[in-house]
Amino acid sequence: MATTEIEGIKNLGLFGHGGSGKTTLTEGLLYAAGAITRMGDVEQGNTTTDFDEDEIRRKISINCAIAHFTWNKQRVFVLDTPGYLDFIGDAISSIHVVDTACFVVSGVDGVEVQTELMWEKANSLNIPRVIFISKLDRERASFERTLGDISETLKGNTVPLTLPIGEEHDFRGIIDLISSKAYEVTGQGKVSEIPIPDDMADTVSEYKEKIVEAVAETDDSLLERYLEEGEISDEEVLPALRKALLAGTLVPILCGSAVKGIGIVQFLDFITDVLPSPEDLPDIKGEMPSSGEVTRPRKSDAPLTALVFKTMADPYVGKLTYFRVFSGTMKSDSSVLNSSNGKNERIGQLYLIKGKEQQPVTSLQSGELGAVAKLGETSTCDTLCDKDNPIVLPRVEYPKPVMSLAVAPKTKGDEDKLSTALGRLREEDPMLEVKRDTEINQTIISGAGEAHLDVIVEKMRRKFGVDVITESPKVPYKETIRKTVEAEGKHKKQTGGHGQYGHVFLKLEPMQRGEGFEFVDKIVGGVIPRQYIPGVEKGVVAAMQEGFLAGYPLIDMRVTLYDGSFHTVDSSELAFKMAASKAIKEGVFKADPVLLEPIMTVEVTVPEQYMGDVIGDLNSKRGRILGMEPKGKMQVVRAQVPLAEMSRYSIDLRSITGGRGVFSMEFSHYEEVPDHIAQKIIAEAKKEKEES
Repeated sequence: MATTEIEGIKNLGLFGHGGSGKTTLTEGLLYAAGAITRMGDVEQGNTTTDFDEDEIRRKISINCAIAHFTWNKQRVFVLDTPGYLDFIGDAISSIHVVDTACFVVSGVDGVEVQTELMWEKANSLNIPRVIFISKLDRERASFERTLGDISETLKGNTVPLTLPIGEEHDFRGIIDLISSKAYEVTGQGKVSEIPIPDDMADTVSEYKEKIVEAVAETDDSLLERYLEEGEISDEEVLPALRKALLAGTLVPILCGSAVKGIGIVQFLDFITDVLPSPEDLPDIKGEMPSSGEVTRPRKSDAPLTALVFKTMADPYVGKLTYFRVFSGTMKSDSSVLNSSNGKNERIGQLYLIKGKEQQPVTSLQSGELGAVAKLGETSTCDTLCDKDNPIVLPRVEYPKPVMSLAVAPKTKGDEDKLSTALGRLREEDPMLEVKRDTEINQTIISGAGEAHLDVIVEKMRRKFGVDVITESPKVPYKETIRKTVEAEGKHKKQTGGHGQYGHVFLKLEPMQRGEGFEFVDKIVGGVIPRQYIPGVEKGVVAAMQEGFLAGYPLIDMRVTLYDGSFHTVDSSELAFKMAASKAIKEGVFKADPVLLEPIMTVEVTVPEQYMGDVIGDLNSKRGRILGMEPKGKMQVVRAQVPLAEMSRYSIDLRSITGGRGVFSMEFSHYEEVPDHIAQKIIAEAKKEKEES
């Protein structure tokens, strides 16, 4: 297929909360543009952009997906993004590679959580924004109510460009306020122009005046003429609207129903007539690996700059790497530099992507989205560029994981398969973290929420043939002492030849929390030869790792070796190691041992109306509130909470705040476990030991 000129390329991402209608709108655009012959349905699992098995089964978008079509001699790329918080990683990746962010808002439900989150993200990145109000044909839909919700919640300078004719089951058409034309859908699904209904004439005049006032404010000469003459021609409105959209001073609102085909053709015209082309946007900024900041014009004859925003891992086909070309031209059978890691990559066959369809092309130019298979050295967020003109684009920042699971293979011997599967999935999903925690001897996967981790586990089974057992990660408790004591340890054994003899006196002292472990050698006069003292320290360390109350390591303790004895023949480093271990075991129980638990510093960001419930919930989790402070229209609660109470906090917080709360946490320190809880932990540990 011949590639369109750069002036003929538009790309936009569809963002919004789950269920707002992004996938259906994508399907409607493809159908109206003739890119597909029949509209798919999310409920039936046959849409273009929801093609993954998990998406079809769950009836939600999990991955971002590319679609493209041609309209008015322009190639349009659409990124359909996930709308649920558990899969926000792909939405964040997508917003970094589109030229316009289109927010799909349900006319029934209004502005919901993920719409707010991604709106703030687009705002921080200075991306032009447009809003499409969907589902106006549904019961309880209201255009006016949704407009009010948008105005109150998103706080943008919004202005409607289309108005609905009818609502709910009577929704049958729209009015284009720019052209002052009305369109109605007939029973056969055909759109025809009709006169503006008489009962809407005043409303149309009112809204049209708002458009003229809004665009006039973005241009001094237009504003002056508007104030003098009281009107601006339709031919002048579109360029002014485009200018205001690019500047971020105006957010146009359109409306319709993808299912009924209402407002879709007008939205297509708006995309090609008003939305920016790549050349309309500022130069790309990045860094030269050696000499600091550099810019690239968004032109096809500039040096190549491309950003990888998605990796799809397949155990049979290999990796499929999705990227956006920001400048220059990517060519099949070429060689490029991965400037993020300094390695060269061979580019094989390039593809235009439409859902799961891959259309081979010879090149992709500035502004286009495409894919290439089997890149060996490239991951999500990497920059691909011209070898002679290196540039590194800013890496995409993702939220930290908020929920973790311990995973282990159901079948013994599948450890390597599990490791391989997690490695491949980690390449595919930047929101997934994988680590082997040696303290608790578990493999831990962490992600954006319960559904995210469920999908990861299902992918391991379906794509890589690894069934796993999952459980909440063990809490890495520690043990310590509260008293200073002295203890003696003697290891004496006669075996017929050389025997074993080691004899030590140790002093055990508690240290300040977080000071760790210290071994002090106070042997004088050679009562223990120097060559055996390392054995004493090894014995102490080994015994501390085993723990005494519940099998958790001892910390924050100073051990002083101050006396002992040896045998000229039978003593050895091993014998003194055994003696030291016995002394520790004797001494710890006299030193008032106690169980410690990790305390996390937690920051919870919520709308003010949920503050009381959130604080009450943190208190019920043995949390200590450290303070509260405003952050924009939100409130931030800082607290310290035991890790043992936080395993399902992401679920609890979403329930309390209707999904509007987010949190982060990091380790702070260890504290003593309350006695009644410590006794339960110790009892469970003893039971596990007996059963094993």
